[in-house]
Amino acid sequence: MSQSPKKTIYLANPYGFSEDQKAILLPRIVESLESLGLEVWEPFERNNQVDFSDPGWAYQVGQADFRDVRDSDAIFAVVNGVPPDEGVMVELGMAIALGKPTFLFRDDFRRVTDSEEYPLNLMLFTGMPRDNWRDYYYTSVSEITSEDKALSRWARGK
Repeated sequence: MSQSPKKTIYLANPYGFSEDQKAILLPRIVESLESLGLEVWEPFERNNQVDFSDPGWAYQVGQADFRDVRDSDAIFAVVNGVPPDEGVMVELGMAIALGKPTFLFRDDFRRVTDSEEYPLNLMLFTGMPRDNWRDYYYTSVSEITSEDKALSRWARGK
């Protein structure tokens, strides 16, 4: 009996721009997602093959990231910052428009909203269910693997 392919999750994040975040924070998130049986598509890792000295490298990276968002099964977006990283916001918007399951990670306690209900711009939550959006919103790395949250249920196909 053949094994079904792993579900893929695009890890939208700004951590590749900082050596410390890339070395310390990013691996913890990747490991947590992989422990759920997911194949993690992390854009900084996947774009290492682009020669950044070539003219047009930025276009190549943008197109590769778009293809990965389009071809992944879901998105897990790190939305720290005030405001969150604009590249992550674009990737999240693409995923929402494509109807991908969306999961948000924010361990930054600052509120960035006019809404009393949501901790961020309300548009970031349009890819989530209305009533139980908190199941798709993560505030710590340890919470990523919680069996009570939506990501774990989605990874298990439930």
